[in-house]
Amino acid sequence: MTSTKREDFEAIFPSLVQDILGHAKRYNLPDNALEWFEKSLNANTPGGKLNRGLSVPDTGLALLKKPLSAEQFEHLSILGWLTELLQAFFLVSDDIMDGSITRRGQPCWYRYEGVGLIAINDAFMLESAIYLVLKQRFRSHPAYIDLVELFHETTWQTELGQLCDLITAPEDNVNLDNFSMEKYMFIVTYKTAYYSFYLPVALALVYLEQASPENLKQAHDILIPLGQYFQIQDDYLDNFGDPSVIGKIGTDIQDNKCSWLVNQAIQRCTPEQRALLDASYGRKDKAEEAKVKALFNELGLEKVYKEYEEKVVGELREKIAAVDEASGLTKEVFEAFLGKIYKRTK
Repeated sequence: MTSTKREDFEAIFPSLVQDILGHAKRYNLPDNALEWFEKSLNANTPGGKLNRGLSVPDTGLALLKKPLSAEQFEHLSILGWLTELLQAFFLVSDDIMDGSITRRGQPCWYRYEGVGLIAINDAFMLESAIYLVLKQRFRSHPAYIDLVELFHETTWQTELGQLCDLITAPEDNVNLDNFSMEKYMFIVTYKTAYYSFYLPVALALVYLEQASPENLKQAHDILIPLGQYFQIQDDYLDNFGDPSVIGKIGTDIQDNKCSWLVNQAIQRCTPEQRALLDASYGRKDKAEEAKVKALFNELGLEKVYKEYEEKVVGELREKIAAVDEASGLTKEVFEAFLGKIYKRTK
């Protein structure tokens, strides 16, 4: 399958920024506030891997099985950038809540000089910009309200996942009795899978007027497990991955994360091992972290993950093989996603 060139996708962003700023100018926003908003848009939206955004035009290509027209490419790319704006809104907020230091190799936005908690309002503005652009560019589209509702519902789902994550694993109150595989699966499904996997495909289907209750459900039933697998893989790489390849050092153990690995450990621990886990997990201490890592090795969690990966990928391939192409979906849409993440190392 041909895929969207990153530079073609990136070329759409500057005009989008000008559209958003143009809307702000209508309210006679002072120049210093305009400059601030422009800086926030450029610091927080581009710069990542752009996988979510690129997936929208890529899905369009796979659904149509032919090159996109100039208008289709522009519109699907704009919807992709709105997905990245949604991501930016989540990340700016998330970094404040987590007290994070860096993001994409730069200081987190709230840690920029002079920004601080103004970043909370900046996050709201990043989210509001989504609906400005939808109205500007898609008001006359037959499925305009479906696009709006898709962004609203996905935002709500992600916030439900974030709430469950924050109250299950607060950094300053380590209590592994709060953890369970059921809570973990809720968190990853709602906090990651919907906006990272389902949203880009649903946007392309809705925009191309190929969405139906049946094919949206079929897409959902493949993309949500795919998103769960992606996050479980992320948790595995946080501990077992190579930091020089990933580009960051894993912090899940010290940060008291309700991760897949700790939930697997809890299920397999002897009482002595559980006592070690209770004493050492979630502590801001390298020596305590090393004890937990040693316990993960002792419990054979690398092998447990490898077995899980083969099982889930086998199930996903069966579901993809059963896609009904008469419904407007194509197997290519899902094969492209799976190809990007199967056995990834970063």
